[in-house]
Amino acid sequence: MSEAKVTYASSGVDINRQDEALRRIKPHVKATKTPGVRSDIGLFGGLFSAEFPEAKPILVSSMDGVGTKMKVARRAGIWDTVGQDLVNHCINDILVQGARPLFFLDYVAAQRLEPEVIEQIVKGMATACQQSGCALIGGEMAEMPGVYAEGEVDVAGTIVGVVAEASLLPRLPDMAAGDVLLGLPSSGLHTNGYSLARKVCFEVENLGVNDPLPGTGKTVAQALLAIHRSYLAPVLPLVKAGKLVAMAHITGGGLTDNLPRVLPKHLDAEIDTASWQIPALFTFLMEKGGLGLDDARQALNLGVGMVLVVKADRVGEVLADLHADEEPAWVLGKLTAGTGVVKYR
Repeated sequence: MSEAKVTYASSGVDINRQDEALRRIKPHVKATKTPGVRSDIGLFGGLFSAEFPEAKPILVSSMDGVGTKMKVARRAGIWDTVGQDLVNHCINDILVQGARPLFFLDYVAAQRLEPEVIEQIVKGMATACQQSGCALIGGEMAEMPGVYAEGEVDVAGTIVGVVAEASLLPRLPDMAAGDVLLGLPSSGLHTNGYSLARKVCFEVENLGVNDPLPGTGKTVAQALLAIHRSYLAPVLPLVKAGKLVAMAHITGGGLTDNLPRVLPKHLDAEIDTASWQIPALFTFLMEKGGLGLDDARQALNLGVGMVLVVKADRVGEVLADLHADEEPAWVLGKLTAGTGVVKYR
């Protein structure tokens, strides 16, 4: 019989690393505390007051990750941006239903917990939470050798927000042919298309993270790690003022798959492809990857990160509001009679 002594550390999990990571992230988490928070980090569950100023409040929840963008972060040694990506993506997902964020919970898993890396990721989350008035109320860390490959780190997040019943979107009965689509620009790939982007940049073109990415005026790391922007500040006031009938967050699936999620079955979204110029990052990926336009429209956001649906008689007013907030929105297209699909012209 073997007399070998097996410990948790010898099996690949070191509690001391988790404790050090927790010590590092506590001040960042504490900085996101909002009046609704009723607990501190360390309890088994986060507490949040269920008192809201919204009339007939409805809770809206969502969860997501940042996918293989984490592998770009590892190559570049830059970790705080992916934390912001995660929070902002989740904020946008509930914003399209009219909700303001209340609190966020994160999950960080790795082959081996690196306290300094975990701190930077959570610091990024805390930054995005503070910018949006959202509390980082809790989370979980897991060290799982054998599940994740050497050096791998993954993150996921869950958000809960609230919207007054009268402001809930989409307002399907109010949508009609002639309604106008407004586009809001993305800041880059956001959190989608990274398996494609990594293959093109690192395998097909053999670029390094510090090499210039042609046509962008940025390095590969700067272009690929550009933060997935939040649309909360310019858009939430429009929701509260009742100026929108629907919104769509353009993530995986692009315009082709995301707009139909908020369309009634009798309307199509007709996109004016001449209304904006596809940014150089996307044209580079399409050209070097041999990606056809139809596939690109479904795999990438192509420079459009959010779409607002507005009644025709309010377009000027909404554009004026957005431009006053320094948001470069434009008329992207319109709704037409159809079967609930996206058409390009």
